[in-house]
Amino acid sequence: MFKGVLRSSCFLLLCILVVPLRAEPVSVRVIDAQGRPVAGVVLSVAGQAQRKPAPVAIMDQLDKQFVPAVLAVATGTAVSFPNSDDIRHQVYSFSPAKRFELRLYEGTPSAPVGFDHPGLVVLGCNIHDWMLGYIYVTDDPWFGVSDAQGLINLDAPAGQYPATLWHPALVDMQPMDAGTLLLGEDPVELKLPVAVTAALQPSPPAATPFADAFRKATRDAQP
Repeated sequence: MFKGVLRSSCFLLLCILVVPLRAEPVSVRVIDAQGRPVAGVVLSVAGQAQRKPAPVAIMDQLDKQFVPAVLAVATGTAVSFPNSDDIRHQVYSFSPAKRFELRLYEGTPSAPVGFDHPGLVVLGCNIHDWMLGYIYVTDDPWFGVSDAQGLINLDAPAGQYPATLWHPALVDMQPMDAGTLLLGEDPVELKLPVAVTAALQPSPPAATPFADAFRKATRDAQP
């Protein structure tokens, strides 16, 4: 009888040990060198996790701006570029991680664009030079982008992980090593080593008769 109880106890202990840790949402807040919350910061966390198929991500165009200004996706993700404006846009990127161009279009292109290599992809519009957008493609299993309050929610198990931060205000727009991130029940605060003063995207310039006429002529000239 004692052997049976011991065998059952060992089996139960083994089952407990092999149960995977559940990922609970962890809140991370990002501030700049002056202690202000920063929007548009990408936090990626390295670790061992099963990669799930990524749904199609959305990078919209609204009011002549990319929405969101910063999008983080897993390597291999397809991104759709709908145009919610009533004018045409021509989206492109010359970034090494992904070079592509979507010719002048309205509505939503028939096929999304695949992002198969990690790295930063800077977006522009050939018609509206002030439009800037960023797609951060990462191999890391956990990542997120900070909101207006500087908050990011990560669905990662508690533990210690190597972390990386990225923001357009960083030197040469290069990712920075954020050290070892300790995730647990308590909120985490990270600091960018720069003061972020500029908006993520420039504001559209004031309309002028010449600019309006040029954009209309460009739009009407397309089939």
